[in-house]
Amino acid sequence: MTIIYAVILFALMIFPHELGHFVVAKSVGVTVNEFAFGMGPALLQRQKGDTLYSIRLIPIGGYCAMEGENEDTGGKGSFNNKPVWAKLAVLFAGSGMNILIAVLALSILVGVVGSVTTTLDEIQPDSPAFSAGLREGDEILSIDGKKIETWNDITAAMGEGSGTRTIEIERDGSVLTLQAAPEKNAEGRYVIGIMPKISHNVFTAVENGAKLTWRMTGLMFDSLRMLVTGQVSSDEIAGPVGIVSMAGETSKYGVTYFVNLLALMSLNLAIINLLPLPALDGGRILFVIIRKLTGRMISDKLESSIHGIGMMLLFALMIFVTWNDITRLLT
Repeated sequence: MTIIYAVILFALMIFPHELGHFVVAKSVGVTVNEFAFGMGPALLQRQKGDTLYSIRLIPIGGYCAMEGENEDTGGKGSFNNKPVWAKLAVLFAGSGMNILIAVLALSILVGVVGSVTTTLDEIQPDSPAFSAGLREGDEILSIDGKKIETWNDITAAMGEGSGTRTIEIERDGSVLTLQAAPEKNAEGRYVIGIMPKISHNVFTAVENGAKLTWRMTGLMFDSLRMLVTGQVSSDEIAGPVGIVSMAGETSKYGVTYFVNLLALMSLNLAIINLLPLPALDGGRILFVIIRKLTGRMISDKLESSIHGIGMMLLFALMIFVTWNDITRLLT
């Protein structure tokens, strides 16, 4: 199961990334020499127009080989001969697809598990809520004049301590105002005895999936900041072996944990790829902008050389993180 989960994880991370590059490259007239699903020796190949489509042995991603991407070539289909907006669109498309995968994965997860709403589904008998007149189906609009947008707003308002709360609700199209005094439960929290309705609405799931993706993005940037400032050790960086290990761990807990890991890894790939470092999409984007501002001060050959050096440094980093992964597994 570890191998199966790992293969699916890498395929769903890398192939959509390359698919994003491919679709946008084709749409702006860039010649794609080869578009492949998988890596390694080719199992099946078919030429269609300018592009060779192939399925390769190892199903862990794919690649999109564009004309003029890494060298100075002529022709209107060359990547280097396209206008700036077209180059940027192609380069951003890969990470854009990874972000879309993260949103989609989290939306599916939220849709299956359900989203907590501010509508009441259950009122405990003999509770402060029941005594106040709250009933199933009531939607809580505000508490003590503060607008309620999420269930967390409700629990926070009730958890502030004892004392009467003024609760504004909507019931059958009418707005009512009720009074309820929270009581301390066995765990020491102040509650009034209500349970939320769980929504499986598709649009709500997509909205919450997008919000979760945004929060996850913020956490990742915080992690990068702590890594750069030394608050987090470089030994904590995980490579391919570490990702396989994580895939194996999630396989023990089921699909829900795997989908969450997929969203996390896909978003991580998007952010890392957009860093302004040579050989990454972010580095290429930076060069497109610099060359637009400076004219021909930087040649295609010089840029290609810098990206080549960047690729070697990335390989060195990959060896380092792989060694860290193996060391962690053996200790």
